[in-house]
Amino acid sequence: MQLFFQENITPPLITLEPDESKHLTRVLRKKIGDHVSITNGHGEVFECVIQEADQKKTILKVLNSSVIPEDGFHIHLVIAPTKSPDRMEWMVEKITELGIHEITLIESMNSERSFLKTERLEKKIISACKQSLKFRIPSLHPIAKLDDILTSNSFLEYQKFIAYVDEHHDFHLFDRAKPSGKYLILIGPEGDFDPKEIEKAIANNFMPVSLGKSRLRTETAGLAAVQILQVLNR
Repeated sequence: MQLFFQENITPPLITLEPDESKHLTRVLRKKIGDHVSITNGHGEVFECVIQEADQKKTILKVLNSSVIPEDGFHIHLVIAPTKSPDRMEWMVEKITELGIHEITLIESMNSERSFLKTERLEKKIISACKQSLKFRIPSLHPIAKLDDILTSNSFLEYQKFIAYVDEHHDFHLFDRAKPSGKYLILIGPEGDFDPKEIEKAIANNFMPVSLGKSRLRTETAGLAAVQILQVLNR
């Protein structure tokens, strides 16, 4: 299956936006009469046939549609942006392929970057969803203050974790997390969280966890956390 994306879909006809039209007709060489699948990113998938094939405006006719069930768990990764935007883009692409539901960028005391344009990250997410056949686009939130996350009342139903480097704690995320839950996992910057931030997190019911014995880069830690929670729920 080759999956296409368009946010606003109103059957029975779909007019693809220029980028998707160009990819469909010029890159994939699809023609009138060919069948394609398209999603709105909210769990709906539409099986269509091409009625008009044009690089600027391709028209599809919807043959049928279905709704893909949501996962029985929810992963919300809260992570400090890396100094290099490329490394953050790589991570976002990979965790989308693995299966992430929400991403929030945070500013902490040791943050290397307090601002990051989300437009490129959003494009990476959509591209990764199409490549890995994901029918729900993960939510990407702008940078927030760590303190606001720690004290928020929005996560009362979540299992809350903070991952950091500490040779004295052996609580692995896989052992502490319970299957079929909602997870909020905090990943700090390259310099890790400040001890005061860790203390405040624990005081606000975040459980300290390890992601393994290796010292990981920020983007690798984000990837590892998502994979661990995916494995736990499979």
